[in-house]
Amino acid sequence: MSKTSLKGVLKKGRLVAAPGIYDMVSLRIADRMGFETLYMTGYGTVASHLGLPDAGLASYTDMVDRVRAFCTMAKTPVICDGDTGYGGLLNVAHTVAGYEAAGAAGIQLEDQEFPKKCGHTPGRRVIPAEDMVKKIRVAVESRSSPEFLIVARTDARTALGLDEAMRRAEAYAKAGADVLFVESPESVEEMRAIGARFGLPLVANMVEKGRTPVLAKADLEAIGYRVAIFPVAALLAAVQAMAGVYRHLKATGS
Repeated sequence: MSKTSLKGVLKKGRLVAAPGIYDMVSLRIADRMGFETLYMTGYGTVASHLGLPDAGLASYTDMVDRVRAFCTMAKTPVICDGDTGYGGLLNVAHTVAGYEAAGAAGIQLEDQEFPKKCGHTPGRRVIPAEDMVKKIRVAVESRSSPEFLIVARTDARTALGLDEAMRRAEAYAKAGADVLFVESPESVEEMRAIGARFGLPLVANMVEKGRTPVLAKADLEAIGYRVAIFPVAALLAAVQAMAGVYRHLKATGS
């Protein structure tokens, strides 16, 4: 199935809103809404597929099967969470090739230690920047088309500070990343500093009650962000709605 080039969309210089999808129902609903890209959330995919937390418990096989199912069905380009690449450099090469063959428009790789944690939780630890640079280089070399985007995420802000996070993002850009994702800035001022630092497209992670301010589209665009992901908005709404239905059935039997 032919899909719009996500790289071409990002070159237009405006913000793209990417809703989180996590199962086939959420995919089918979002896919018909006219979005320019969708975001396969690792948190939601692991929760819906395995019923477990997003803490490094899902394997490459678990996730690439979900990628293939989503991207085969979708008419919209999908950016897919690849966690840490599921291991060392050989694993990263295998993961990138597998996600691309499965139909993803791009893969998100992060510099957390294994087992990883969700991006807005405390206690996250990151690998040495030099090791992540090697992963990005391998990822770039392992894709078959430059249209397949490498999204490099750093989780260094929470534990090591904004300066280190931006230093890492700069190194990942030099290693060949197409899109940069500085996770968990904690103020609008920090978000502005990130936007002023880099020439590559930037990802903003809009998580309800997370560490990062949730801003309007115009504000994110003015700061310099080009992709805003909303990974769990639909999942949280669905969970709330289902809980209400089940409470009513338990209370009334009808």
